[in-house]
Amino acid sequence: MYEKYSPRGVAFYLVYPDPDESPLVIEKHLKQYSYPFPGLRDPKHELVKLAEAKITPEAAVFDAKGKLLYRGRIDDRYLDFGKARLAPTVHDLEQALEAILADKPAPAAGGPAIGCFIADVK
Repeated sequence: MYEKYSPRGVAFYLVYPDPDESPLVIEKHLKQYSYPFPGLRDPKHELVKLAEAKITPEAAVFDAKGKLLYRGRIDDRYLDFGKARLAPTVHDLEQALEAILADKPAPAAGGPAIGCFIADVK
């Protein structure tokens, strides 16, 4: 998605909400998976609250003014914990980006994100 949408002005970030994850661990993760975009450490859940995120992984799309335009799953690859399709059949985040870039409202996610709940900051 990065290669497809970054030339069209979409910025990508991975947000790390676990306050115990160090910058070194985050840097290692980004390198291990060859992510071509930065990671943001969010130990106080400021970005989590702004995005209204509840599950990781969950995507949030904001406009240039900071308005939340989409929040939801990336795609439908995971049916449940431990149950995945070989490939997704619905690409929710891509559909949202296409709509937003066409100046249309983003469609709602087609289902819930499957993952771990983001724990409250202690």
